[in-house]
Amino acid sequence: QLQLVEFGGGLAQPGGSLTLSCAASGFSLEYSNIGWFRQAPGKEREGVSCISSSSGTTNYADSVKGRFTISRDNAKNTMYLQMNSLKPEDTAVYSCAAGLPFRQCQLSAKNYDNWGQGTQVTVSS
Repeated sequence: QLQLVEFGGGLAQPGGSLTLSCAASGFSLEYSNIGWFRQAPGKEREGVSCISSSSGTTNYADSVKGRFTISRDNAKNTMYLQMNSLKPEDTAVYSCAAGLPFRQCQLSAKNYDNWGQGTQVTVSS
């Protein structure tokens, strides 16, 4: 019953933009810490960005600072990741996640217990 479903993955050119969406059902994102993670072939899963439920504090991986923006629309129970100035090294499967808001959000997978299925993002000429 608790589900997160990603939309918006696909192919982009270097320097281009994509926006990922993640729709939640069975629970409210408003009362969760939420985050985006990615994993490329042969690489460990990387925390990309997160936002805290109450304070709105955000964290970003150094590799995406200034290029990616995380946001949440409580009315739609949907979270987003806007990705600008894309690079080939951004190619990965991107997953959204939600966890209990017992502290400020962290870019560590252990803090999240609900996960989407992932969506492929490919950045190539």
